Amino acid sequence: MYSISVSSELTTTGSFCKPPISLHRFSFPFLRYPFANIPKRSPATAIHARKRDPRSQPVLKPSIVEDVSMGDEEDDEEEQLLFDDSKDDASIEEDDYVKDEYVEAEKTELYVGDGAGGGGIESSPSTILSPHSLHGAERITEAINKPSSTMSTAGQVIRCKAAVAWEAGKPLVIEEVEVAPPQRNEVRVKILYTSLCHTDVYFWEAKGQNPLFPRILGHEAGGIVESVGEGVTDLQPGDHVLPIFTGECKECPHCKSEESNMCDLLRINTDRGSMINDGKSRFSIDGQPIHHFLGTSTFSEYTVVHVGQVAKINPAAPLDKVCVLSCGISTGFGATVNVAKPKKGHSVAIFGLGAVGLAAAEGARFSGASRIIGVDLNASRFEEAKKFGVTEFVNPKDHDKPVQQVIAEMTNGGVDRSVECTGSIQAMISAFECVHDGWGVAVLVGVPSRDDSFKTSPVNFLNERTLKGTFFGNYKPRTDIPKVVEQYMNKGLELEKLEMFITHSVPFSEINKAFEYMLSGQGLRCIIRMEH
Repeated sequence: MYSISVSSELTTTGSFCKPPISLHRFSFPFLRYPFANIPKRSPATAIHARKRDPRSQPVLKPSIVEDVSMGDEEDDEEEQLLFDDSKDDASIEEDDYVKDEYVEAEKTELYVGDGAGGGGIESSPSTILSPHSLHGAERITEAINKPSSTMSTAGQVIRCKAAVAWEAGKPLVIEEVEVAPPQRNEVRVKILYTSLCHTDVYFWEAKGQNPLFPRILGHEAGGIVESVGEGVTDLQPGDHVLPIFTGECKECPHCKSEESNMCDLLRINTDRGSMINDGKSRFSIDGQPIHHFLGTSTFSEYTVVHVGQVAKINPAAPLDKVCVLSCGISTGFGATVNVAKPKKGHSVAIFGLGAVGLAAAEGARFSGASRIIGVDLNASRFEEAKKFGVTEFVNPKDHDKPVQQVIAEMTNGGVDRSVECTGSIQAMISAFECVHDGWGVAVLVGVPSRDDSFKTSPVNFLNERTLKGTFFGNYKPRTDIPKVVEQYMNKGLELEKLEMFITHSVPFSEINKAFEYMLSGQGLRCIIRMEH
């Protein structure tokens, strides 16, 4: 008989609380059901493999789960995960056998799984684990991945690491911060992966924006719900989520409208550094409040977010990939597909070929545009842009006339659609003036300086050119983003293209390297691994 002994004390890594856990006769098949996403080996595991004739071993057959308890138990109480070995050997198929080897360790304690390889195994007496239970797992077992809300961290302050911006333009500092429990309509999220968006850099530099420091930046991320506050009914601990910089309350006129994603309660507010529930921060260092950013503040191992800014997604989705859908990629793709809405055979100009601009170009390709003209001051981006459907390139520095005039001459009067993704006010004007009269539509995506003014001749409007703007590609965070993730999971959209946006990856301790990559124009998106 195969059995797994599980100690009644469940430990977690890091500086936060260590909740107890006990599993009573909780069993599952190794091969046919989703298993906890536990790494093949933990650094803390002493693993010894040896050969054994598989046909001398009984076949594992799942027995009924009798009880799963997350409460406190006596320290000396241990339960086993038992398997029914009553299956007749004659009915055994080749796939039922543990083919080659098994893993034995001396004492086993299971860390709380995080769904992205962050869990671990330490050893426990006479534990025999099938290699199938450790390797190739895709999902966390429900009993571990969705811990009870009565776990010891719920309702308590968590101490964890966060990258704090103390001053404008100064390197972020990894600090130990205190993260308060979520209040009404709030959730506390364990961040597993986050990435750096140009908007983070923009407000870190505080050029043309209201400086608000000290602050925890970050708004493009993926994680797991740790605990929920009062009034939260559609999320529970263990859910995989993407925090979003704008929200969806589902009650206001905008949320009920099919045309708008500008929630009255939770629309983007770059000057707010606290939670809307009580006007207070959930972050502090030695009693000093640390400001939030866009209601997300994902440059922290744990963060507190309003429930309306959290998109619950398929737990099978790879968080280290789909986390970029929580801002830039969805913003660019949606700006083209949902707002500009080019038709098959149309011409589209994309201003700015960073991650957002390339996502906009991908949206044009996806929509069937025949000509996609990329406009950028950095010629080194042109080759990469071809992978996202860009067919022609214009560098404004190469011409002695306004770029809108250059594009109009290239396209016999102007493009059918344009999407601006830079935040430059001049690029915005050029994007509008380069579209064809009569039917041309320009969409503004970039965030300008607060004092910038858009100036163009009123005749451009009278000649039936249309100017639009969008936040987050007109996607409703809670309603639409889970569907976008599903499109990638079901290959309605190309996951390979999504992975192409991710050009760098660094551990959380080296987060400032991500800023260096962004400022030097290297790559598109840098994933920051929290590595709890």
